[in-house]
Amino acid sequence: MKDGHQDHGWHIFLKEAVAGRLLLQGTFSQPRRKDAETARKVSIRPLKLKNGFYYQFERFAGNQAFHENVPENEAADKLIETMAQYRQALIKTPESDVQLLANKKGAVAMLRGKPTGKPELREASHNRVKTYVIPEGEPVPFLVRLGVMTPDGKVVKAKYDKFRQINRFLEMASDVLPDLPRGRPLTVVDFGCGKSYLTFALYHLFAVKEGLPVRIVGLDLKADVIRECSRLAEDLGWERLSFSVGDIADYEGASAVDMVVTLHACDTATDAALLKAIAWNASVILSVPCCQHELFRQISQPVLKPMLKHGILKERFAALVTDAIRANLLETAGYRTQILEFIDLEHTPKNLLIRAVRGKQGSSEEVRKEYEAFRDFLAVSSFMEREWREWPKS
Repeated sequence: MKDGHQDHGWHIFLKEAVAGRLLLQGTFSQPRRKDAETARKVSIRPLKLKNGFYYQFERFAGNQAFHENVPENEAADKLIETMAQYRQALIKTPESDVQLLANKKGAVAMLRGKPTGKPELREASHNRVKTYVIPEGEPVPFLVRLGVMTPDGKVVKAKYDKFRQINRFLEMASDVLPDLPRGRPLTVVDFGCGKSYLTFALYHLFAVKEGLPVRIVGLDLKADVIRECSRLAEDLGWERLSFSVGDIADYEGASAVDMVVTLHACDTATDAALLKAIAWNASVILSVPCCQHELFRQISQPVLKPMLKHGILKERFAALVTDAIRANLLETAGYRTQILEFIDLEHTPKNLLIRAVRGKQGSSEEVRKEYEAFRDFLAVSSFMEREWREWPKS
């Protein structure tokens, strides 16, 4: 990006972007004040309602997202007011991507770069067309090679659910882009990558679409699958995407990692991956658990017998307890965690994704006490807690 106007020039830019309906997408991040009232991130998108044109401000605070639809004639002032609360913003228009950077004295510099945004006007209608990170109709080489798209960009009918899953994952990954370090190459490790649909998608988002300097490593136990993935990465010319055969717990291929992805790592393999991420002090973790058997055999609570005596209910309950434990231990380790719904085609129609971002929220001592009471009530001992040597013992 090239240096642009200083200070109040950005006021004019925001007013013109709103007046001309040029604002495609905006993100404010890095709050100037860290308190309970300031959202860690604010996203802005245009929105068309029955009664007019609006901009939707989506604020992410804790594990919740809050929405506010601001009328078009008030949006510019709202954007300027929001910038006063954050150190940086990224505003996408058809002409350019504009980054706003505030210094310690509050002066704001504007940096312009090549446009990457695409029109994403949302209509409050049950019949609106879904806007994807990877749109339909535009051929994407890795999706063509994986059989998800035809060479002319049409989604193969039998692979449409996979196409939706890929886009849902990329939406979640896009949301955490502002939380990743900038100014240096990023390292991402994907444990249990399997056929690597989502690994290739992540590289496409980071390296191709966003132009970030990134190295992504896919790790799996199946040598034949790793060979196929390595061949495809080589054919695509993606030199900074590599694949290796290996076990999650024993992986020593990196000394520092910025983002850890673990999709369908079976049972306690998910815990091993989360512990690796904590040890690396990773900025972002995206984890979709697979089968979860460890706590099924442990849970014991007479009060819950009317539910636990039914095997299928106990199995589902044990899976929820497992993910709740993981989320709470991540919070104690200094992460803000969310549990989101994810499209999982391999095991159940829908599944959960744990998204964790490095950054203290609230009191870790309070989280620890809540967790211990929860754990003791159910009489369970998790692999993640037992193997985490730094976990404070009570």
